[in-house]
Amino acid sequence: MSAGAAPRVRAVLFDLDGTLIDSAPDLAGAANRLRADHGLPPMPYEALRPLVGSGARGMVGATFGVGPQDDRFPALRDAFLAHYEARLLDLTVAFEGVDAMLSALEAAGLPWGIVTNKAERFALPIVAGLGLGRRAGTVICGDTTPHAKPHPEPLHEAARRLGLAPAEVAYVGDDHRDAQAAQAAGMPMVAAAWGYLGTGTPIEGWGADVLVDQPAGLLAWLGLAPEAGPSSR
Repeated sequence: MSAGAAPRVRAVLFDLDGTLIDSAPDLAGAANRLRADHGLPPMPYEALRPLVGSGARGMVGATFGVGPQDDRFPALRDAFLAHYEARLLDLTVAFEGVDAMLSALEAAGLPWGIVTNKAERFALPIVAGLGLGRRAGTVICGDTTPHAKPHPEPLHEAARRLGLAPAEVAYVGDDHRDAQAAQAAGMPMVAAAWGYLGTGTPIEGWGADVLVDQPAGLLAWLGLAPEAGPSSR
């Protein structure tokens, strides 16, 4: 799609995993540790990376072939999450270009925040450990409100905490559910093509306002970095 001009944006909200941070190595590591517990060989990282955005349900489903309706699922999910909690920041880092992007937003006087489906027990230590918590205007986690994305309530709550109308806040994410949540919330949506993207609807079919291939592309869309254009695919 061709990138149009950005609407009037007074703040930016970001998804966490696959958008601001690359947590796939630690999540895949937890999944393979769980497989080892059951005498199974590791799965290739390349097969696990696209599933990171689907959370514990997706990771357990991919590594053991069971869903929430299976009697084995609760124990496997809890064991996976315990392994993950033990290694939250072993290999997780911010994506290249993220710090510069956030610094540019701050320099321009645009507050930013995080809206993730990750539970507080995991998300808050990660954003603190990576130095993002002290900079973010708000952090909304999967259990902060009664609903998780693609429901719009987490985005509405973030906008309320920033003191802005939803239409004044852009949401940046790397999953189709991020686009659905933004559209339901009445927010302009930026699709982060550098992220995990999932295995469902291709990114071009999400109905995002713009696709960006790198963090600098968001700045270009906002008129803060004309030399680094957003995607035109």
